[in-house]
Amino acid sequence: MILTFSILLILSSVLLIVLVLMHKGRGGGLSDMFGGGVSSSLGGSSVAERNLDRITVGTAVIWGICCVALGLLFTYS
Repeated sequence: MILTFSILLILSSVLLIVLVLMHKGRGGGLSDMFGGGVSSSLGGSSVAERNLDRITVGTAVIWGICCVALGLLFTYS
């Protein structure tokens, strides 16, 4: 059981890193300080961005569940 959650944690961690890096910058970060925030967001988010948001949140929930489950398994086993 611990091995299953460990593998799932590693896979969800890598997927979460990739998904977060795929998001479009929304400004206000460090890149704006050096002139990188020239683009403006006209028209809101597209369907692809909303789906990417949903997949990212789902992956983050799986990641959090794996962390809690591994913590409980290591504590009580």
